[in-house]
Amino acid sequence: MRIAVAGGTGRIGRLVVEEARRRGHDAISLSRGEGVDLTTGEGLAARLDGVEAVIDATNPPVSDVAEAERVFATVTRTLLVAGAAAGVAHHVALSIAALDRVQGNPHYFGKRAQERDVARGAVPFTIVRATQFHDFPAMIAEWSIVDGEGVVPPLLLQPIAPADVAVALVETAAAPALGGSFDIAGPRTEDAVDMARRTFAARGRELPLRASWRGAALGVEFAGEVLLPAEGARLAPTTFDDWIAAGAD
Repeated sequence: MRIAVAGGTGRIGRLVVEEARRRGHDAISLSRGEGVDLTTGEGLAARLDGVEAVIDATNPPVSDVAEAERVFATVTRTLLVAGAAAGVAHHVALSIAALDRVQGNPHYFGKRAQERDVARGAVPFTIVRATQFHDFPAMIAEWSIVDGEGVVPPLLLQPIAPADVAVALVETAAAPALGGSFDIAGPRTEDAVDMARRTFAARGRELPLRASWRGAALGVEFAGEVLLPAEGARLAPTTFDDWIAAGAD
């Protein structure tokens, strides 16, 4: 099967390309490095020749709600229009679990705009909503260092390994389109503060941590169980313990 991966040189996209090829698919990347501009569509038609499924693993940086909605919608519409013209049979979009529970975050606004356009498009689709990755708590600690301490908000996660996300995306692309969405998550819930501490310890980095919402990179709209997946989510095999044991990379 010929699969095109939008954002194929990014963190998740690269893993998707590798997983697809490992399974015997003809996987190609759609990125600027391959001469494709996903905002204008330049170079896209030629790369989609013979493609049966497109996986959108793009994750453009955004700074505010207006930019997020514009960028995500533009990329999505460009892919869908070109995909319909090329006869693509399945469009798979990577999104975020619990997307509708968080209203104040620009990235979430962008993802909701993406999902709306995917659902309205002419290409049969499936939306895969993933929970946060294993390194997420350490990342937010590094984003918010106050007086030498990394601030980590006390919240629950059900983290998933990026490699498991790649597997789910490739398997979804090879299956019939659902015309809807489903959640994927790791096998168990974890405490974000504990995850950050264990991640830095596994990496040999000394960064004092403080559990607090004040000064944190995330607001209180993420509190409690908000970020946990929906009931019936498909569970991936890799635990946070497995990731720590492997070196937390």
